[in-house]
Amino acid sequence: MVTTTGLRVYFENSVGRVLEHPDGFAYVIYNPGVRKLAHMQAFLTHTSQLLQRRGWYKLLGDQRLMAPFTEEERLWIVDYWISRTAAGSQIYGAVLIPRDVFARLSVSQMIGEAREAAMTYRLFEDENSAAAWLRQIPEKIV
Repeated sequence: MVTTTGLRVYFENSVGRVLEHPDGFAYVIYNPGVRKLAHMQAFLTHTSQLLQRRGWYKLLGDQRLMAPFTEEERLWIVDYWISRTAAGSQIYGAVLIPRDVFARLSVSQMIGEAREAAMTYRLFEDENSAAAWLRQIPEKIV
């Protein structure tokens, strides 16, 4: 299990926490429950800022407790957030699969759309496998 003890909290709101992982990736943990779009936008905007500030292009998204994305969230993430975050480069996301069946469906739909927008996602059942996959991606991809 990847421990979050000792990791620096970069941002936190009702959507979840964005942590700085010492292995060079953002660790994004979603809270359960319904979200407000503005809170989701702030959450992901801060995630982008962390990636840009550190020069990182990898993130681990813990979506196990997450409620399904709304259509409005999905559209904003695919049409705005991914393209702004990637800004001409590839982003790698290791995603811990949501436990909620409907959340899994919304994540699967978004992953298909994200691949077209310069984001490579891979789904995992456990944190160790997800973090190991991110660690094997070179620090600088040319």
